Amino acid sequence: MRPDRIAAIVGVAESDLGVTPGKTALQLQAQAAKAALADAGLEKNDVDALFTAGNWAWSPNLMLAEYLGIQPRYADGTNIGGSSFEAHLGHALAGIEAGRFEVALITYGSTQRSDQSRNRPANHATLVEQFERPYGLPAPVGAYALAAMRHMYQYGTTSEQLAEIAVATRKWAMMNEKAMMRTPITIEDVLSSRWIAEPLHLLDCCLVTDGGGAVVVASARRVGSTRKKPVWVLGHGEMLTHYGITNMPDLTVTGAVQSGQAAFAMAGVRHEDIDVVEIYDSFTITVLLTLEALGFCQPGEGGAFASDQRTAPGGAFPMNTNGGGLSYCHPGMYGIFLLIEATRQLRGECGPRQVPDAKIALAHGTGGVLSSSATIILGRDA
Repeated sequence: MRPDRIAAIVGVAESDLGVTPGKTALQLQAQAAKAALADAGLEKNDVDALFTAGNWAWSPNLMLAEYLGIQPRYADGTNIGGSSFEAHLGHALAGIEAGRFEVALITYGSTQRSDQSRNRPANHATLVEQFERPYGLPAPVGAYALAAMRHMYQYGTTSEQLAEIAVATRKWAMMNEKAMMRTPITIEDVLSSRWIAEPLHLLDCCLVTDGGGAVVVASARRVGSTRKKPVWVLGHGEMLTHYGITNMPDLTVTGAVQSGQAAFAMAGVRHEDIDVVEIYDSFTITVLLTLEALGFCQPGEGGAFASDQRTAPGGAFPMNTNGGGLSYCHPGMYGIFLLIEATRQLRGECGPRQVPDAKIALAHGTGGVLSSSATIILGRDA
């Protein structure tokens, strides 16, 4: 493990989750930011860098800073879909290392469930969308269905193997009082749920919820004045591969190959050193492809790797321990919740779902239609 300590997560929090009628995306972010700063033992005036992403304003950073009543001297509005927040954390690490700021606030919020919007794009195709949208591909699920079908054709992966991921994730959600879906499900339940885009069933797909989250990052110098023990940012990598699914280089290989290699190299750890894994689960196939791309198993082996409830509570590979986007919450861009759960696991704050003696965690975000990848490796002091 890399010996130097540059920046750490010192505060995390969610806003209200699920269905939040009467609240705006700004209110949810303010609620989460206030709680995360309190978690860190810091004040809003300590924040000198602001990171956010979303489609709720022409300039989300400007609107959010004004709403929060802060005047940050550094801003990052990187928007690469659901992996934006893992990218933000990596960028915050770089900014702190360069001496540009010392306390960064990363936020996200969405009311897509209450708005019944799903942040749908315009009805007409614009720019490069002319090559896909006129042909009726439902976005984004149609793109993920194409990848799943290709993986099944190429490697013999089955719907039952994808369902294993949904069932295991629900078992974690059953131990999280904040999770939206806590009723047990079986593999048969997944297979008998209605098709959304073949071969993906309803229970292969993430939830559609409201919600917000916030993460506070501080320099090593400021860590001494924060309230809780730091969770250090050890490694980061990101990769962009395409915009439209028709331009994905290989439907079974994501940019997690490159982002994962970069993160592991920066952190100086091996796969067997990782105690808990949080992987973006917009769909079950997203998880399977990511496990292979990150190198936890070989290409084509993801189905077998996830079988026999390996990723469930008590399994050999604890994964998505808050219940994930499949069962906990998914307000459109889920990546910030991966960081929140990984931090809590390393702090030992997860109660019945706590992974014993977790020291190193990996969080991986995926954005667009398997288009962007960002990997973070976190660690705590012994």
